[in-house]
Amino acid sequence: MGLLRSVPLILFFWCLLFHHVYRSWAQRSTYIVHMDKSSMRIAGLGAREKGILVSVSAGNRGPSIASLLGGIPWAVMVASGTIDRWFAGIITLGNGKTITGWSTFPGRASIRNQAIIYNKTLSACNSTRLFAEVPLGVGIIICNQTYETAEFSTIMSYLTDSDVPAAIIISEEPIAFRSTSFPHPAVVISPSQATRDFIKYVSNSSGTQRATIDFQITILGTEPRAAPAVSDFSSRGPARSFQGILKPDIMAPGTLILAAYNPQVGRTRIGRGISLASDYTLSSGTSMACPHISGIAALLKAAHPDWSPAAIQSAMMTTASQLDNTKQPIKDAGILYQVATPLAMGAGHVDPNRALDPGLVYDATPQDLANLVCAMNYTREQTLTIIRSGYNCSNPSMDLNYPSFIALYNFDERDIPLTRKFRRTVTNVGDGPATYRVQVETPANSTVKISPTVLVFKNKYDKRSFSLTIKYRSDQDFNEKAGSVTWIDDSGKHTVRSPLVVSPGWDNFH
Repeated sequence: MGLLRSVPLILFFWCLLFHHVYRSWAQRSTYIVHMDKSSMRIAGLGAREKGILVSVSAGNRGPSIASLLGGIPWAVMVASGTIDRWFAGIITLGNGKTITGWSTFPGRASIRNQAIIYNKTLSACNSTRLFAEVPLGVGIIICNQTYETAEFSTIMSYLTDSDVPAAIIISEEPIAFRSTSFPHPAVVISPSQATRDFIKYVSNSSGTQRATIDFQITILGTEPRAAPAVSDFSSRGPARSFQGILKPDIMAPGTLILAAYNPQVGRTRIGRGISLASDYTLSSGTSMACPHISGIAALLKAAHPDWSPAAIQSAMMTTASQLDNTKQPIKDAGILYQVATPLAMGAGHVDPNRALDPGLVYDATPQDLANLVCAMNYTREQTLTIIRSGYNCSNPSMDLNYPSFIALYNFDERDIPLTRKFRRTVTNVGDGPATYRVQVETPANSTVKISPTVLVFKNKYDKRSFSLTIKYRSDQDFNEKAGSVTWIDDSGKHTVRSPLVVSPGWDNFH
């Protein structure tokens, strides 16, 4: 009992110790840190004060809306996206048709010209008994994995314990298409790939239907699925801890990233008990995406030593891409590949080359961050704990100069006209004079007014301000509505885009 009572005190002192050590370290260190723990939020503000950009993993609680816990205003919250590399198992049917599925089976199994069967009863593949009923001589069984039958990992477990040589698993479970656990020869295909002709062929009762499966094939490019897409596990906004700023901020590669691994520890296996080790592994998570942003931020700081953390963050966000490698809008793997929204991917997928020359940046000083904290519903002691005594609260403001916009509504505001006003200041970091004109993509059921609509910069580092007023109504189905505000220079060289979202607040879902 005494130990349990002491746990909060121990954690409190640990946080204070880290806070002190981190601030001391920040005074001597430079530029870039990526962090995962929520206990680092206060220290993160100290890092920004010292010119250090802080990037934080958005979390792996997706795809539910409002699954992002820590909406830290002074940190870059990083979502995870897929990459354009596909580990394939290629199925060749006896009629010559081929299907490219997903498989990371770590061997070259000899599944050549094997008898293949689809039986609706057996296709549940969710028990040892069903696998035992597979007719002798059948080399490949078709499993239809749904949320009602069994999880993908459960089917793989039963398959491994069976005498069936191989399986084709029809699944729409996102985790199946990034699984690195294939202890038995198997390929995953989507329901859309399991066409009527495919089912008709494998259901033929003549016993003459055959198939071959080839493993260990790597495909790069647009097929069989475009990339990037938002990873199914990536946490979605609006953030729970502070929802007044749109989070996550940006997306980076975070699915199946090649990473170093302990070579003495088994990472995958073949069969019932053969464990395989390697110097490398394929890891997925926003903790894989976060270091990409930290690395890109370091490159930007090297190219632009005078840029603040806010300027670097702005450069990455306003130049991010909203298109995949087929030039179509980025999709969301967590919602059956529908078009992704900023609550899932932030401003879009990071584009390092474009971020080098963003044209304009939304900058913010440590005092601006202090003004935000001062406007929050904290006690004086809590406020001073976060911002310390070096700043004052004479000008509190919830409207941080940020490169994104979010307008919220609550359940009790349904069908009530609402208005939200923002004021922003942009700095010209281009080579010289420039004129920018605004282009607005208005969220559904809203009106947006920008003033002025033209920004004229006479010199590099000139600043210009504009206001944005959005009038909107809540959505009856409580879905977010997305748009954007884009400043385009007359030369066409720079496009400075910020996402604009109308969304229910997170407390409407919890």
